[in-house]
Amino acid sequence: MFIVHHLEDSRSQRVLWLLEEMGLEYDVVRYARDPATRLAPPELRGVHPLGKSPVLQDGEAVIAETGAIVEHLLDLRPQAGLRPPPGTEERRRFTYWMHYAEGSAMTPLLLKLIFGEIPKRTPALVRPVAKAISAKVGATLIEPQIRSHVDFWEAELARSDWFAGDHFTGADIMMSFPLEAAATRTDLTVRPNIRGFLERIHARPAYQAALERGGPYAYA
Repeated sequence: MFIVHHLEDSRSQRVLWLLEEMGLEYDVVRYARDPATRLAPPELRGVHPLGKSPVLQDGEAVIAETGAIVEHLLDLRPQAGLRPPPGTEERRRFTYWMHYAEGSAMTPLLLKLIFGEIPKRTPALVRPVAKAISAKVGATLIEPQIRSHVDFWEAELARSDWFAGDHFTGADIMMSFPLEAAATRTDLTVRPNIRGFLERIHARPAYQAALERGGPYAYA
């Protein structure tokens, strides 16, 4: 039996979704964010030293990092059809998006989150300065990067409905979180391909089942 250590409103929702897509049985241990800081609770450090989620327990194995968990599960069930065959163009694209999702895609989104928090966490006396600096960095450095990535996603999804080709794969599960996070900060009325992708994944029965198991998820 798999155990998923799942933090609300986090990337770990993807692990629940993948398990549902694969038809695997699992238990969920839920963790709530600190209402003031929005950080993970200290209890997660008892599962993994970094205190981050997701963490998957598979027997004696404790696996952290979403991409590593996805690869582990796909290795267990290659017959699930969620990873293209080796040596194909689809497999190359699959590998790219698997790594890109937690690398290049998330970096500007995390920077936007961090710089948005800086003014809230500075003393009142210097808060106007912190707010001005954060706004300048956001406008000149972070927002252009986010727009560049969103443009990239929109163009790639014009090629096919799914990131690795014509069929849904684990790469789409990995890419779901950056797209969902960006959708809360981006006008999708001019991004029909991204909007269509989000509509397709949200309509999947396994996605809906994962929401029921995981609890509230602000990005759905």
